[in-house]
Amino acid sequence: MSLNEEERKIIVGLEIEKAENIVSQINELEKLSYWDNIANRLYYALFHAVSALLIFDKHNVSTHKGSIVLFGQFYIKTGVFNINDGRLFSQLQTIREKSDYNCAYQTSEDEIKPLIYPTIELIKRIKLYINS
Repeated sequence: MSLNEEERKIIVGLEIEKAENIVSQINELEKLSYWDNIANRLYYALFHAVSALLIFDKHNVSTHKGSIVLFGQFYIKTGVFNINDGRLFSQLQTIREKSDYNCAYQTSEDEIKPLIYPTIELIKRIKLYINS
């Protein structure tokens, strides 16, 4: 997809807005102990933030796996973000897929709660990168 600068700016803004809206849902889901839903929301919030980042820097985003690969290639390997950020993104995708598609898999508070703060912080750092 070829975007002009104005279109790129609009889409990046919409992706960030989507990420922020999803993050705002997590607190309510946590009160209800809906850990599968939180796993899903964490992944999608980060996916939209990473999509914004990739679009901002004029990379093509086409698949979920592709976004992880591009994030690693252009931002982890180059030191813009750290290796733990890449691991977090991959981990969230794996948990989200297992909890969404495997009826025998159940996430837990112990598995998901420690991922909430790091995900929100990574989204904030992505926003800072875009706004700098």
